[in-house]
Amino acid sequence: MPRALITGITGQDGSYLAEFLLDKGYDVWGLARRASTDSHERIDHILDRLNLVQGDLLDQPSLTAALEQAQPEEVYNLAAQSFVPTSWSQPVLTAEFTAVGVTRLLEAIRQVNPTIRFYQASSSEMFGKVRETPQSELTPLHPRSPYGVAKCYGHYITVNYRESYEMFCSSGILFNHESPRRGLEFVTRKVTNGVARIKLGLQDRLSLGNLDAQRDWGFAGDYVHAMWLMLQQPEPDDFVVATGETHSVRRLVELAFAHVGLDPDEHITIDPGLVRPAEVDVLVGDATKARTILGWEPRVGFQELVAMMVDADLARLAS
Repeated sequence: MPRALITGITGQDGSYLAEFLLDKGYDVWGLARRASTDSHERIDHILDRLNLVQGDLLDQPSLTAALEQAQPEEVYNLAAQSFVPTSWSQPVLTAEFTAVGVTRLLEAIRQVNPTIRFYQASSSEMFGKVRETPQSELTPLHPRSPYGVAKCYGHYITVNYRESYEMFCSSGILFNHESPRRGLEFVTRKVTNGVARIKLGLQDRLSLGNLDAQRDWGFAGDYVHAMWLMLQQPEPDDFVVATGETHSVRRLVELAFAHVGLDPDEHITIDPGLVRPAEVDVLVGDATKARTILGWEPRVGFQELVAMMVDADLARLAS
């Protein structure tokens, strides 16, 4: 039975990846930070099939201990301070988790068992002020947020350990990926939850920032499959994972409201305070390499994804 350790297992991607690996017959371990209250709602349904071990990306000895206890063959580093707006209010903490935390984990792997295959969750936010469209693995990076800067560090330190120590370290440069398990602070879930609440009469207005920002949005459940495929290759490498389609926040709003038969113009308020200090206007990925080498394809389309999220929020709020 193959064994994997997932950092960030309680998050959106971690929960989908845990399900995916369990279905593949893995012994799945999850790294969880010590907290006064457990936050396991995304993995409650599979908790009895998981092994949780305490550890923290801010504390390297705890990572070493977790690796020694779990003895994984694969490590998926999905943990981070991952909300872009928070990275402006907490830039140092974001750097500690999202940048230096990767180094702590890689160094722990190097010391405990350098044959472990390592996956790093890189991000399309690294492209920021894009130099070319669409963005590929060779597109120059120009991050536009402390989060994007931290992800660049995490990405390149992963490349550095691969080249310096001949470790199997791969990075997935993932474009935006969403699901009903997405945090309420992210714009897609903010929209679908807001639409559900308006439909059910729980609120009347939804405040948003830049409706013209465009993103390449896919389904998180599809993207964890690409993570796994990267660690099954004969050689480590970096891969863009994206749908290759771009949609505006405005289009997201239109689809979500249309799904419940409402007019968005009657319910949307534009709040300038929600606009980023430095906006990333258009992100769209070129996943040719992932399609060609990994054989990966996205399965859930954008309209289907929005409908899935609205329906899930309706069901949750109505229960």
